[in-house]
Amino acid sequence: MHISIEELPDVERPYEKFIKYGAGALTDTELVAILLQSGTKDHSSLELARRVLSVGEDISVLALYEKSLSDLMRLKGIGVVKAMRLKCVAELSKRIHVTKKPEKSVFSSPKEIADYYMESLRHLYREQLIAVFFDGGGRFLCDEVISVGCVNHTLISAREVFISALKAQAVYLMLLHNHPSGNATPSQDDILMTENIRAAGEMLHIPLLDHLIIGDREYVSFKESGLL
Repeated sequence: MHISIEELPDVERPYEKFIKYGAGALTDTELVAILLQSGTKDHSSLELARRVLSVGEDISVLALYEKSLSDLMRLKGIGVVKAMRLKCVAELSKRIHVTKKPEKSVFSSPKEIADYYMESLRHLYREQLIAVFFDGGGRFLCDEVISVGCVNHTLISAREVFISALKAQAVYLMLLHNHPSGNATPSQDDILMTENIRAAGEMLHIPLLDHLIIGDREYVSFKESGLL
């Protein structure tokens, strides 16, 4: 049965709940309902928000990442403006996560680096290889997307990596790439590529510190796994 927002008690209305308790008290569905601002004649903004966040039988905020603009616009009541607003929120959340670290931060462990890049990599539908460059004190200099591949493969040569490393005046480097499948287990191609980059780094005196593969809420470190 369709229930409008006006028919709900004040404590269950997203706007009133926000004003009284703050954003932290709202569910994912209630937050999205506020972003949508309005529903349709047959569906309240809360009901519409549930449809936006539906992934199979689950309700998940990850739907904002996983659903494309056209996917959202297929939902009755979601036009281009609402769909764009939702995708912009998803993009902002990724950028906020990435900018939490100071530019000159020192990463102390593979997990810390994996956590830093997790949100920007784990939702991608194609493999992306990132080189991260460090100075002699282990401080972060910059990072660069070296290659974007297909769903399960990315092509990369040592030449491309070290041209970027020399431009950055890096003393050390690290590689990261994602597996869109969500499974972070290294492939034979991953192992071969890593060995090629490691060998080239030794020759150029720019050691490869580690290679991290990012899956869905998981990572594999070549260093921790004894593969490097």
